[in-house]
Amino acid sequence: TNNKQQTTKQTTNNQTTMSGRGKSGKASKGKSKTRSSRAGLNFPVGRIHRHLRNGNYAARIGAGAPVYLAAVLEYLTAEIVELAGNAADDNKRHRINPRHIQLAVRNDDELNKLLSGVTIAQGGVLPNIHGSLLPKKGGKKASQSQEL
Repeated sequence: TNNKQQTTKQTTNNQTTMSGRGKSGKASKGKSKTRSSRAGLNFPVGRIHRHLRNGNYAARIGAGAPVYLAAVLEYLTAEIVELAGNAADDNKRHRINPRHIQLAVRNDDELNKLLSGVTIAQGGVLPNIHGSLLPKKGGKKASQSQEL
């Protein structure tokens, strides 16, 4: 019985001292974390890195370049979506369509300068009437002078 007690003590001791390293003995990595979540971004850093590598923009791409580019793209997208959402609210709509994006971009000075060479399909144009085409404020006086 002493032998049995010693073996049970050994097994319980082995179980308590075992580390969670699995069969290989190396420390497990745990759950993988994306570079987007590490940077606190919603845009895919890994995909942007792949496109930078495959796009032949440079022979080598640093680790920080796709993170920075993803952050810039996410900021610009959020800015355009916010302004387009405001334009949709002004038109009493619940859905953003290309017209709202066009109004948002063209009414913002910085975005208009950035996207000056861009044509937005189905966007239309800004409502604008040239000042010389508008009726004059003193309309009655002008008609009297023409009669004389």
